[in-house]
Amino acid sequence: MWSALVASTIKDAIQSIRTCFEPNFKIDQASSKTEALDLLKTEHYHFLFIDVQILLEAHTDSHYKDALQPFRKLNPSIEVIILTRQKDLRKAVMIVKAGARDYLTYPIDGEEVKHVSESINDSIIMESELDYLRNKFWRVDSLDIIRTNNDSVKKVFEKIRSVAPTKSTVLLMGETGTGKSLMAKLIHQHSNRSKDSFISVHCGAIPETLIESELFGHEKGAFTGAVKRKLGKFEIAKDGTIFLDEIGTIGASAQIKLLQILQDGTFQRVGGVETLDANARVIAATNSDLKEMCDTGEFRKDLYYRLYVFPIFIPPLRERLEDLPQLCGSILERLNKFESKNIHDIDQRVIEAFEKYNWPGNIRELENLIERAYIIETSSILTPESFPSELFEQISGTAALSANTSLTLSEARRNGIEDIERKYIKNVLGRNRGKINTSAKEAGISTRQLNKLMNRHKIRKEMFKT
Repeated sequence: MWSALVASTIKDAIQSIRTCFEPNFKIDQASSKTEALDLLKTEHYHFLFIDVQILLEAHTDSHYKDALQPFRKLNPSIEVIILTRQKDLRKAVMIVKAGARDYLTYPIDGEEVKHVSESINDSIIMESELDYLRNKFWRVDSLDIIRTNNDSVKKVFEKIRSVAPTKSTVLLMGETGTGKSLMAKLIHQHSNRSKDSFISVHCGAIPETLIESELFGHEKGAFTGAVKRKLGKFEIAKDGTIFLDEIGTIGASAQIKLLQILQDGTFQRVGGVETLDANARVIAATNSDLKEMCDTGEFRKDLYYRLYVFPIFIPPLRERLEDLPQLCGSILERLNKFESKNIHDIDQRVIEAFEKYNWPGNIRELENLIERAYIIETSSILTPESFPSELFEQISGTAALSANTSLTLSEARRNGIEDIERKYIKNVLGRNRGKINTSAKEAGISTRQLNKLMNRHKIRKEMFKT
């Protein structure tokens, strides 16, 4: 049975909404934000009609997404419709941009309510059908990876879905740590070559003098140290896929040979004269601006255009912050699977810090931060004390670890000192993998003092020996 919650103090509005639905459509009402949230804790609603003033209670105009968050946390799939007066129309529009589905103006018109709700229903059905068709294409073990709330990332997966079954060369572009190698594997897994080899080559990690030998192989005696014939990665890949990461780092000679493969499908081993066929599909990746490198003469233009057959740009993490909760959940789930701990959530203060952080290392940096905190953490959720303090420095306004003003100054000061002690001890033990002597020496205290502090804060050295 469909149901809705109406949060408004205007009785006429509640009645108008109630009369436009069928009698079996359950409608509850609330007159405050607290009451609405309490009802959401016990009931599942499909729609939330909420007055703009009730929604923005205790929030400034610049925090529309934050105002929606408590409702999304209790019911991620609820459709939010804003009820607004004309003077608050601009706020209503901004809230819709922040994630609400639509808005209605007072006085509420029953026909308009019906039109909005039917439009939402049609949209939900259409999205469900599209999701079903998409999911039929993706392998079951890929469904978690392709879940996203970001429109740009959705387009990335649409492009991958389109290009995967073809033989076309793909160029993945994006900053370090955005997941280019993961996308390359997705393309291979969903191609008609999935049963053949996937060979990954990190071009930037191979010295320029050896890159040709690695990619194309060499004959015996081709250079000093070539004591026997060696097969290159293109020969090993055969009819599979070869992924060339950091393609912008290869030198001029290797660029010419790669161009030959992309143009003619042939190559020669280093020091060899035999022409060999290359049937491997090429996926390349770069975090450099190849076009700019072409302009400076560092990269061949003809090779660039051969690689640029099907370009896919992967957005940085700072441009897809709506995916943070899902990414964090996936990382925690993976860590719980391989470790003995059972940490199931992240403190809201940490999530707020994540949302304000710039993420220069992108998803890889997020994984490293969470894994480090996971090792240090002694409770069932990841707390701010398990993360570097630098993460919280960018939080403006009220500090992430702000003092409780309901306490006296001396109590707040004492709590602050204890928080600093606890955080410091966890960090120093984490760096030294739980070694008491080394940690005490680094902290400038005796081992006896360190043990006393660990007992006071209920910290065990075993948690840091991973």
